[in-house]
Amino acid sequence: MSLRVITRDEAEADIAEAALWYERRCGGLGKEFIRAVDSCFALIATQPQAFPVVHRDARLALLRRFPYLVIYRVFPDFVSVVAVMHGRRRPRRWKSRTLE
Repeated sequence: MSLRVITRDEAEADIAEAALWYERRCGGLGKEFIRAVDSCFALIATQPQAFPVVHRDARLALLRRFPYLVIYRVFPDFVSVVAVMHGRRRPRRWKSRTLE
């Protein structure tokens, strides 16, 4: 069974910012980043418990090919993506988002 993945506004902004950055570096790379995010979300939807808990009930998944982390919380009927962040840029910034 697959859970519905809900992306919070802050996480959507994270994704858009990163995709734009990659697209400016190399045409088409932003779209590849989006595909990597979508692939990770699909895996999270089908196997939400497969990734480690990193803070309270927040879990962390890694994107393939890109140095980005997907931070999410699992609820009975859905998964809430809290942040999609570069692994080396203030990685703890997302903690305040998990408390809301």
